[in-house]
Amino acid sequence: MSNPLSDRINNLATSQTLAMAALARELKAQGKDIISLSLGEPDFNTPDFIKEAAKRAIDENYSTYSPVEGYAELKEAICRKFKRDNNLDYKPSQIVVSTGAKQSLYNIAQVMLNDGDEVILPAPYWVSYFEIVKLSGGVPVEVPTSVDTDFKITPEQLEAAITPKTKMMWFSSPCNPSGSVYNREELTALAKVLGKHPHVYVVADEIYEHINFSGTFCSIASIPGMLEKTITVNGVAKAFAMTGWRIGYIGAPEFIAKACTKIQGQVTSGANSIAQRATITAVDADPSVLKHMVDAFHSRRDLVVGLLKEIPGIKINVPEGAFYVFPDVSSFFGKTLKGTLIKDANDFSMYLLAEACVATVTGDAFGNPNCIRFSYATSEELLKEALRRIKEAVSLTEVLA
Repeated sequence: MSNPLSDRINNLATSQTLAMAALARELKAQGKDIISLSLGEPDFNTPDFIKEAAKRAIDENYSTYSPVEGYAELKEAICRKFKRDNNLDYKPSQIVVSTGAKQSLYNIAQVMLNDGDEVILPAPYWVSYFEIVKLSGGVPVEVPTSVDTDFKITPEQLEAAITPKTKMMWFSSPCNPSGSVYNREELTALAKVLGKHPHVYVVADEIYEHINFSGTFCSIASIPGMLEKTITVNGVAKAFAMTGWRIGYIGAPEFIAKACTKIQGQVTSGANSIAQRATITAVDADPSVLKHMVDAFHSRRDLVVGLLKEIPGIKINVPEGAFYVFPDVSSFFGKTLKGTLIKDANDFSMYLLAEACVATVTGDAFGNPNCIRFSYATSEELLKEALRRIKEAVSLTEVLA
């Protein structure tokens, strides 16, 4: 019998981060002592003041359908947040609230891309960018970077990647998976290139904005001339430890916001009503309420980077944000580790799972085949144990003849 499924779904890759997390859970269920460093999820609870806001919303009977684009009060709060934190002047008509930032990204791709439109993806990029672009008829154009450049693209690379078919550039800062943070000077240089190409729009994914150890944060939309051609994507999942609440949002030129509302109205309609009411309280809060979480991530970053630097063969930079490290492990390719041939990053990641019982994600999923991603969103005790196991697992290396 022929496959009755659509070409669309047959050609769609499974999220490798979710696949590795599922495999880790399966092995745990079999009784194996797996330390999972694969999922990008804070190990903190949602702050109590946000949970209290959700309880009030239940008591106040916010139990009916919400407006497709989000509650007016939430959109106003998001505008205040954009002005306070990013110096961006958005109107409520430019805001669309969705069921997570992933839906925000999907909406954007669906309303902006025609078949054959090219989307520049500085690599490494978040796993879903590539597949969302493909699913929407676009053509992903990867621009490679490396650990030596802190995984950031240069203006020259951006200029070389732009063609008459280029429609957009998608990037995240702080970056998932590399933790890289573009500063104002670097974004200004990229904006200068983009200014010469008015047909190219930018998707700026700022979901990790507050998990930032650099001391400053700059939105590319705040660079003169960029507000009109940038869609800023954000949400409360990462900084506020609200991954399961599923609230993301965009600030965009009004015609794009209206288009996203139009497609959302035919797919999911408005996001969860209780979660939206709680999000008003979250985005109105001073970011200083997150300091204890950010400080913990900063300490873990230093711990993990320090321990990785002690492992021969692993090359690591110092990421300035998010809660990931993205070490280059290519020195192990073509070698055997305790009898296992390591051909690529996927082999290395699977070897660590089998030999060290540590779950990571191959860099192939993020557009960089030389690296693997570790999430350090877990306790320092578990991180020390995971890195101890990894060091032991790669300590005996035999070069094949």
